[in-house]
Amino acid sequence: MAEQSSDIQPQNSQEKPMQRGGGEEEEEEEEEEEEEAEAAGEGGKDRASRAEGQVHKLIRRLSREQVQIRVHDIKIKGNRKTKDFVVEGELEEVKNAKTMQELVQAATVANARLHRLGIFKSATITLDAGPPELPDTANVIVEVEEDPRPFSGDIGLFSKPEARTWTVEGSLKSKNWLGYGETWNGTGSYGWDKTSEMSVGLSYPRFKGLPAAFMTRVSLLTEDWVKYSSYKERLFGLSVGLVNDEHHDLAYNLTWRSLMDPSHQASRSIRRQLGHALLSSIKYTYKIDERDSPVRPTRGFAFASTSQIAGIGLDSRLLRFVRQELDFRYAIPLGFYNAALNIGLSAGIILPWGKGFMNLATPVSDRFFMGGHSSPVCNLRGPTSLLGFRSRGVGLTDARRSNTDSSKVEVTCDTSGRDTLGGDLAVTSFADLSFDFPLKLFRNAGIHGHCFICAGNLTTLTGDQNRPVSFKEFSSSFRYSAGAGIILPTRLFRIE
Repeated sequence: MAEQSSDIQPQNSQEKPMQRGGGEEEEEEEEEEEEEAEAAGEGGKDRASRAEGQVHKLIRRLSREQVQIRVHDIKIKGNRKTKDFVVEGELEEVKNAKTMQELVQAATVANARLHRLGIFKSATITLDAGPPELPDTANVIVEVEEDPRPFSGDIGLFSKPEARTWTVEGSLKSKNWLGYGETWNGTGSYGWDKTSEMSVGLSYPRFKGLPAAFMTRVSLLTEDWVKYSSYKERLFGLSVGLVNDEHHDLAYNLTWRSLMDPSHQASRSIRRQLGHALLSSIKYTYKIDERDSPVRPTRGFAFASTSQIAGIGLDSRLLRFVRQELDFRYAIPLGFYNAALNIGLSAGIILPWGKGFMNLATPVSDRFFMGGHSSPVCNLRGPTSLLGFRSRGVGLTDARRSNTDSSKVEVTCDTSGRDTLGGDLAVTSFADLSFDFPLKLFRNAGIHGHCFICAGNLTTLTGDQNRPVSFKEFSSSFRYSAGAGIILPTRLFRIE
């Protein structure tokens, strides 16, 4: 913190020398210059000592009591393109500070927010004393340096083991193009399984009076699930983010959805849902993660809750359902070989709403599907991960047209000729024990081992052909898997 000082510099009085001639006069002038230099040095030392004493006095005062102060002015420097109100929007708490302690804390938070905007190469906040005629005031000076490279992009080749396919993904991002702190980004991907996605998004930082940032995205997504469920899905939608911060995410989604059967062999349960539908929904996610690492947690907990209400609007043809997901993770350190026990529980339910909802089937695209090779330790994505089973490998199936038997049976392996239908109620749990190897080479590289046990099940709850399932039947039909493996962690993900 920098403060202006109103030190009064003492003036040195010098007697007027007597007039003398020759060398004596020159010698006296040199002596006078030396005396003046010594006096100036002593005066500088005195001023530095007084300034240091004032700083120590202020620090002691701040530690003993609340020092009342108010912000007189905010000065912004270095923003050649960025509008002033973009920076001011991150300084609301600074303006409202009533004490010096609040001002320092608010300035620290505001500085972190300016860096999180991602449009500045550097940002510095300096607190200075206000005008002398206005005591107990402060001026806030914000100096920013804009990023000289507003464009960025990347492209990569990714593997999806659960689907046994590869995808090429790329993105292009532009920041602060118009000077409003906005971020334009476009993404695209194409998979060997003919799954493709294109989207364009725009996000703004929070403005004055708004509690959070504003984000909107237009996307076109095509997913091919013919191999598992005999349908291909195309989504064209608009998503508007209303609240987005560290723990909360609230968004509105408007999506035009088309389900097609390119193979013309879909089962009766899938054929009933083919065609077009409009999804209008509000989705809210609350997430807290207090674990020491998202890749290999050894202590702490995490919790996530996702709620979705679909059918917002007056059109009776809108898809109408409520969907809820819950995730809980807890890591317990064991105190030897850096071992830790991770336990987790995930549950989800989806139900239609409206007149006669128990006879209505839920949309197949929004149901829960279980299986694949994604780690349940790291992910907080609902009850979807069940190690040891193929993608969409658990739950009810229905026979395709080529099969004369159209009755529904439960399967847990890859059975040709049947469509996986997913479930309305899903529950998964796991216990995972991770530990270091004795070899120092493995420990230094972060390579460690783990053993796990997983359990999960899902079932349907509504539909005109649905048979009610009792709690005893549901619990007795759980699927289980157990195993061990070696984990190679990286900064962003881990390889098992």
